[in-house]
Amino acid sequence: MIPLNQRLASQYDSLTPQEKRVADFVVDHFDDLISYNSAELARVSGVSKATVSRLFKRLGYEKYKDMYEELRVLRQSGMPLTEPKDIVHGDTLLARHYKQEMANLLHWTTHLQADEFAAAINAINQARHVGVVGYRNAYPVALHLRAQLIQTRAQVSLFPTPGQTLSEELVDYGPQDVVIVIAFRRRPAVIKKLLLLLQGQGVKVVTLSEPQALSIQGLATWQFATPLESVSAFDCYGAAMSFVTLLANALLHSTLETGRQRIHKIAESYQALEELEQR
Repeated sequence: MIPLNQRLASQYDSLTPQEKRVADFVVDHFDDLISYNSAELARVSGVSKATVSRLFKRLGYEKYKDMYEELRVLRQSGMPLTEPKDIVHGDTLLARHYKQEMANLLHWTTHLQADEFAAAINAINQARHVGVVGYRNAYPVALHLRAQLIQTRAQVSLFPTPGQTLSEELVDYGPQDVVIVIAFRRRPAVIKKLLLLLQGQGVKVVTLSEPQALSIQGLATWQFATPLESVSAFDCYGAAMSFVTLLANALLHSTLETGRQRIHKIAESYQALEELEQR
């Protein structure tokens, strides 16, 4: 499937002046194009609806609705595009955002398998080394998870470190270790290859992704999912951060005595180095 923007670029010079008016508007408003039907697109472009229809037929779509469906699929894959229902005002958006956040939390908490979660926590607790991997939008979640886990146990690393490759970082990982791979939609192609590599090395793997991550199913020892749905263009990672908090707290509770000792030792270092404000 050739993306709409590429179709426009290849056809632009052959368009009529009226069609170019529509094309220019599409290029300038691509991120929220899905919020316009054909009549609205014609109106804001200052052309007739027939011109809009001719343009999209020229671009290879039988009808405007086919282009709309293509953009809808892109939105579901993670591309930040708004939909008609997203155009709201004031506290309506806030109310809908709150409702969606609650729905996301309810979804993953009710689908979480307690025995699998407990097994993953036990493996993380017993592991020689724990690696955390996260790219793109998964990176802040991975960074936060590593920051929480290092409070409870030693040997927790975030990969890859600047200037290094995954191969250099993970070459020594084996059955005694755990790698937590956080990978949300529009994930880099290397993620699937990484999971296969870790599987071959006998490494225990925990994944955190969106529920629709079919391409990496079956490639981890334990696979968990949190919804990313939001009320507008950008995915919401509140549920993912909530899962990270649960995981970190569960690890602390599974090794409470040694975990507390480590937390107190870190606090003593904070004071000795005067790293944090004491207020």
